[in-house]
Amino acid sequence: MHALVRTVLIAALSLCALLGAVTAASAHGFTSVVFADVSSAGSGDVRVELQLEYDLFVVSAADAAGDDELFREGTAAFEDEDATAQAAALEAHSDTVLDYVAGRFTVTAGGRVCAPSRTEPITMTQQEGVPYAVVVLHEDCAPTSDGHVITSTLFGDDEGYVTGTKTIVGYDLDLQSGSAALDGDRTSFSTEQSFGERFWEFFSLGAEHLLTGIDHILFLLALIAGSRRLREIVLAATAFTLAHSVTFILAATGLVSAPAAVVEPIIALSIAIVAAWYLWRIWRRGEEAIELDRRSGPLGLDRAGWVRLAVVFGFGLVHGLGFASALGIDEPWSWTLLWSLLVFNLGIEAVQIAIIILVFPLLALLRRRAPRVELWVTGLLAAGVAAVGLFWFVQRVLGL
Repeated sequence: MHALVRTVLIAALSLCALLGAVTAASAHGFTSVVFADVSSAGSGDVRVELQLEYDLFVVSAADAAGDDELFREGTAAFEDEDATAQAAALEAHSDTVLDYVAGRFTVTAGGRVCAPSRTEPITMTQQEGVPYAVVVLHEDCAPTSDGHVITSTLFGDDEGYVTGTKTIVGYDLDLQSGSAALDGDRTSFSTEQSFGERFWEFFSLGAEHLLTGIDHILFLLALIAGSRRLREIVLAATAFTLAHSVTFILAATGLVSAPAAVVEPIIALSIAIVAAWYLWRIWRRGEEAIELDRRSGPLGLDRAGWVRLAVVFGFGLVHGLGFASALGIDEPWSWTLLWSLLVFNLGIEAVQIAIIILVFPLLALLRRRAPRVELWVTGLLAAGVAAVGLFWFVQRVLGL
């Protein structure tokens, strides 16, 4: 049995190393997030603060205006990692900057597009270690009692540099406050949007993040493959949910922080470890790997089950930091912000539960009908997940 399992696992590792090479670049997708804060600054004056990924902003604005000098100066400042020079490069080409931003982020009042202007200097900040330019616009709007419509097409797919850009908008306008998520499928919203619309925006954003975050899905598959009973996957998923919910909210509200250069490799390593844990059990116990120890403890888990649960909880804390980076929010605590984060998290959990409901019963049925075949299937699945996780870990540590 051991020789047979060893042969299967070696073959799987070889095949999945190739899979890792193919899928590595799509762990989170090559995309960008724009952050917008829209608020009333007086009668007819709407203040818009935009945070835009600097190097992408330089390329997009320069290309739209044919401004080669902005491209050269902005790229040089980016390569030198000089925040002062980066802001200066954008200020030196303020017309190009305003044309790009004003043409792709608009505020409409009473059916008329507000007139934008810049009166504040461009500054620099960072989101997850990535330089972002902060551009402030003042929109001169017509009086209205029907609310404002906010539209964003910044960094659109048609530019050819990134895909699926999200614009996360926080607003305090028209006696309303809240958050909205805009993308290519939904480019605008009204400050008079309903509760259901606001809920669906962040719920679907969370669901989409898990669906497109292959690393989080692989971690979940590793948990499912290594779970011997329904009780184990339920408890493991609960521990994972509690852990990542805590750090997700703390990180997104700025109470804790960790650089992406640390978080992302650990996430990749967690995938490999959880999957390898099950492979090690197969190696040591063969067909008995799917059996519980005779002496079980609280909640029906044996010692191995409780150790695994603790490991999953620890890694869940790290995954929460990765989920938070999807929104990149770094602002003071507020009930509006907390509500948005909780709804985003609900979207994540809905997809997670759906994957468990789809996958685990099939494995359980296979285990009942053909235990040996089920061992092969889960072993191959775990081997593939471990190989991809290790590939991503090395890739992220080396910064490739």
